[in-house]
Amino acid sequence: MKQTCATASNESRTSIHQEIEFKAPPARLYQVLLSSKEFAAFTGMHAQIDAKEGGAFSMFGGMIAGRNVELVSGQRIVQAWRPASWEAGVYSMVKFQLQPKDAGAVVVLDHSGFPEGDYDHLFSGWGERYWDPLHKYLA
Repeated sequence: MKQTCATASNESRTSIHQEIEFKAPPARLYQVLLSSKEFAAFTGMHAQIDAKEGGAFSMFGGMIAGRNVELVSGQRIVQAWRPASWEAGVYSMVKFQLQPKDAGAVVVLDHSGFPEGDYDHLFSGWGERYWDPLHKYLA
């Protein structure tokens, strides 16, 4: 992943909130986000995910790693999450809330606790690395 500097207005921001609509139901999104095989299929990069609370994960060929903190089947995924480029021991929190909407779902992403200066890179990364490929995969 290419690291980019934050714009001046976002330099001190340490949280991201995004809401993304999908045509797939919450249970399907939950399955894809926690399956090593399907995660690798939609991102095009190796993933190893232990889909249990407390289970470790490594995604995007090892560029992102962490642990599943809370899992509520078909509804919520909370992860301690970190890029390999961060200092050892530095983690942020990522929460995916999966809400039904019509025949599909809305993913409410809250990513918080990341280092200052990383906002722009992470904000765009969610779209480029998760949402765009996931929309194509589920089409």
